[in-house]
Parts: sequence; C-alpha cells; structure tokens
Amino acid sequence: MFTGLVAEVGTVAALARDAAGAELTVIAELAGQLAAGDSVAVDGACLTVTQVAGDRFQVQAMAETLRRTTIGELTRGDPVNLEPALAVGARLGGHIVQGHVDGVGRIVKSGEEGFARLLEIAPPPELMRYLVEKGSIAVAGVSLTIAALGEQSFTVSLIPETRQRTTLGRLSVGSPVNLEVDVIAKHVERLVREYVHNFVDAAERSHTSRSVRRQ
Repeated sequence: MFTGLVAEVGTVAALARDAAGAELTVIAELAGQLAAGDSVAVDGACLTVTQVAGDRFQVQAMAETLRRTTIGELTRGDPVNLEPALAVGARLGGHIVQGHVDGVGRIVKSGEEGFARLLEIAPPPELMRYLVEKGSIAVAGVSLTIAALGEQSFTVSLIPETRQRTTLGRLSVGSPVNLEVDVIAKHVERLVREYVHNFVDAAERSHTSRSVRRQ
C-alpha cells in the first residue's frame, strides 16, 4: 500500500520489452533503500523490485500492467515518480493508494491560478462515477484533491511544491497519466450493487407469490 506522496523523481535507464512483458531499470537514490522483492510505485503502478545495483533498481511489468498503464510508453531518460511501500506505523500523509492503476487519462487543459497550476484531465468514461468534488485521486502516483468535476473530466490544482517534487509540473496538454480512483468508492459500489440486486430479486419473488395466492 502507498499514500501518494512521492519520495523521489527517478530517471528511466532502460526499458526492455518482449511478448511476456517488460523489464524497467530506474536510476534513483531510493535504490539504496530497496531490496529484491520489495514493492515500489512507479508513476503510480505498484511493481516488484527484482534487482538492485548501486543507484539502480530493476522491476518487471507483466502484459496486464502494460495494457493498463503508461509504463510501456516510457523511454530512456524519462522522469518517473517513485514511492516505496508504506511502512506499518508510518504517517498516512495522502490517501490510501494501492498502486493498482484503473486507467490512463490525458491532460486536456492546463492553466495558472495564482501560484497554482490547474490541470484538467479526461479519464476513461467508466471512471467518472467514482469521482467526487473534493475527493481524492492518484494521478501518476501523486495523491491529489479533485478541485472541480465536469461531465467528462476533472481538474486538480498543483501547488509549487508538488510541481517541483513530482513529474506533474512537466506535463502538457495531451500527456497521458496513470489514474487510480478511491478504492473505498469501488468497494461501496460493489456492496450497494449486490444489495440492490438482492432487494429487487426478493421484491419480485414476493410480488409473484402474492399474485399466485390471489389466483
């Protein structure tokens, strides 16, 4: 589990792809804190460390990860947001982030408001129902608050600190970003859907039973 607070911006050293997936090598000081088997979020995608050598670490991304995230689009020299897994007892400074990317959105508008930078992002349509104004969302692994919500997009506001310490300050219109919606919203939807389904079934059975008795 993660919290959406980026520890460091690393640099992609290499990305090797084949039919089975990809191996990504990243240069970062964070490598000194990692070991094989550890989880690390790379631009919001939870990946497993397979090797560590000096200031470099390697992770593997399977085909499913490449389909659902921007990892497969990375090239040598690209910056990536990095966050190690949350330790038990550590401060939860952002929100609960699993590192399970729900889809890739795109920046559709960028602007300034005072010292903040506003990014309007168009997510996959099926994710819009999980978004609420002032709710949380992870964008490229960064925990952000939804400042405004439209019919097909949402807007986040970046303070200078976020722009400097993450890759978000370098994004432009058209840039793809990994998105992870609030996992609690997804669980609530599933539970409510099951409840409503069972309630409707029970109501229909009751109606049928009453109709049979009247006959």
